[in-house]
Formats: sequence, structure tokens, C-alpha cells
Amino acid sequence: MRKKIILNNNQLEISLNRLACQLSENHGDFKDTVLVGLQPRGKSLCNKIVEILSSNYDISNINYGFLDITFFRDDFRRNSDVLVPSETDFKLLIENKKVVFIDDVLYTGRTIRAALTAIETFGRPISIELLILVDRRYSRELPIQPDYKGVQVDVYDNQKVNVEWNNNKLGNYVYIENLINE
Repeated sequence: MRKKIILNNNQLEISLNRLACQLSENHGDFKDTVLVGLQPRGKSLCNKIVEILSSNYDISNINYGFLDITFFRDDFRRNSDVLVPSETDFKLLIENKKVVFIDDVLYTGRTIRAALTAIETFGRPISIELLILVDRRYSRELPIQPDYKGVQVDVYDNQKVNVEWNNNKLGNYVYIENLINE
């Protein structure tokens, strides 16, 4: 299958730094903010954002965790495969806090809907924002839009957007992959 790179390592670093800068502008010292990486793919992005905020903006004591939404999805009973949840590493209070969901690709919006349901089990936040690295804008099934986005792409239904967090010869990159052999 053919891959088309839409963000190379340098472009990805610029996007990550821009996203961290926007978060810093809106959340200041983050004392009333909790960053929530949505498992599994939002975890790496969340870690990178926290790393940038800590090193480039000298923000310490950032509250963040990782939330598994597997059993909150509306399609988990319809799948013929056995679902294996990720470990939820979320021991934070969100009551009266600002929450920022972090995920790599926004596609149909169903993952975010599940995250909204799952976060209720931890309390009631003041507000919830959404940070996305890649927005597949014309594929939404639910009225969910990102507050922060790295890049917006238009792809066909037979294509998938992937984020590679590797240290291979290309480094980290984002690409579109055709799911149908050409």
C-alpha cells in the first residue's frame, strides 16, 4: 500500500510547538487544567505536548493522565474481535478543572463522544477542550470540532491517516495510506 507523507519530522515538530504555545496562551500555569491523552494513540501526543510545555515554557507540575475509552464506545459490542482495553492511568481530580482531551486524529467524532461519557466517572469539569494533531474535517458523524488542531486534511473514505512516533530514518511523521491496493 502506498503512503503519502503529509507532515515530515520538521513539520510535525513545528505543529507540536504551535499546539503547545496555544495551550500555554490559554491555560497559563496549568494549575486549573488537566491534560487527558486518549488511549491508545493520544498517549504519545500527550507526552510530547507535556514535554514541550515543560522544556520550552518552563511549566512544571502539569496534571495529565491517560484515559481508556474502549468500553464507552457505542460500537464496542458490535465488533467481532475481542477488545483489549489499554490501562487507564488516570488518578487525577477533574472536579472544577479545565480538561483538554488530546488525540492524534479526529475522524468520525465517536472516540471523543466516548471520552465525554468516560470522563464523567471522574467528576464534573468546568470545561472540556479538544486538541487534535490531524483533523479529517469532512468525515464527521457527530457535531464535534477541535479547539486546537495541527493540520487539517481532506481524504477519501478508503484512506487512513496514521501518525508514526518512531526514530527510524524518517523520524516522526504523519502519512495518508490507501486501504485499497491500486
